[in-house]
Amino acid sequence: MDQIKIAIVGWGSVSALGAEKKDIWTNYLTPQHCFSRKEFPMGNEWVAVLDKKSAQLVASVAEENPKYRQLDPTAWYAMVASRIAVEQAGWQNDDSIGINLGSSRGATEAFEKYHTQFIDSGEQNTDTLSSPTTTLGNIASWVGVDLGSHGPQISHSITCSTALHAILNAVAWLKSGLSDKFLAGGSEAPLTPFTLAQMKALKVYANGITDFPCQSMNLLKTRNSMILGEGAAVFALQREAESALAYITGIGYGTEIIKHGASISENATCQQQAMRMAIKSHDPESIDAIVLHSPGTVKGDESEIKAIEAVFGNYKPLLTSNKWKIGHTFGASGSLSMEMAILMLQHNQFIQPPYLPQQEIKKPLKKILVNAVGFGGNAVSILIER
Repeated sequence: MDQIKIAIVGWGSVSALGAEKKDIWTNYLTPQHCFSRKEFPMGNEWVAVLDKKSAQLVASVAEENPKYRQLDPTAWYAMVASRIAVEQAGWQNDDSIGINLGSSRGATEAFEKYHTQFIDSGEQNTDTLSSPTTTLGNIASWVGVDLGSHGPQISHSITCSTALHAILNAVAWLKSGLSDKFLAGGSEAPLTPFTLAQMKALKVYANGITDFPCQSMNLLKTRNSMILGEGAAVFALQREAESALAYITGIGYGTEIIKHGASISENATCQQQAMRMAIKSHDPESIDAIVLHSPGTVKGDESEIKAIEAVFGNYKPLLTSNKWKIGHTFGASGSLSMEMAILMLQHNQFIQPPYLPQQEIKKPLKKILVNAVGFGGNAVSILIER
């Protein structure tokens, strides 16, 4: 059973990088970030909003069906990404697809809207749709409605490792034989006043203006530099397939006892557990690169680097992250990091954070490890291979 390889046969995404594969890759090759300034009640802040093409696709979906108009953007993003993934996989006429799509914060915009309405006008004026459109399960279930699928439909929230937990779950379903095809990933639309206020209260949000406001992986920084982004990425997965774009050949997870709800241990024990499990049947020196979670916080970035050093010892895989480019998309971040890994494998080209020292590329890219970790001391690592 463990020898069964899980094929990635399609994927779709919307983010600040774009919605079309060629545009996403072109934007990765451009050494500028995708951040813009947006006005919030607490001031003007850096964020990463959907690019024009992604926004157009989302707006089109939101307006095409009266039932969709009341949904939260997290559902719209997931629907667009899922449609793209299904089309690329050639699954348009399959009604048995399993779905596991999660979100860290869920229906953020809708919840804040309805809660403000409740506070301002009283319980008697609460919208009847405030419950069904803010439940976490509505993301996967509405994607199922949109695709006409009758397979299992699962939503969950495991903070910032949510999307990679969805991949873990999909792999388990596929290897067990309980499902033949699965859509898995994450969606997040966190660019709202209350969400931003929470990040600023934690004192993790970027407050400096530089050429690269989010200094992900920069261990020389002296202050936190996390920036919020929005987006979704969804993968079409099945057992071994000739049409595979890449294979998932290792999965790992880990948890640790934490002292604070937002803390992680100095050496990221949970990430060490996840990485060791994901590469247990592989020579560590065969891992060519790692896409780090690396949110741009001082302690978060330091602990992940220490975890990598503990797992790989003297061997140093190439290290990269996309949060300097598109910000932290919370529950969707792991899936967007997987997208980056697949694109690097397809193009055999490593994306180097431009503000860090250049890393020496010694061999073709064949295996890339993708990390995610979230509040609560939970981590996931997924090994992607050509």
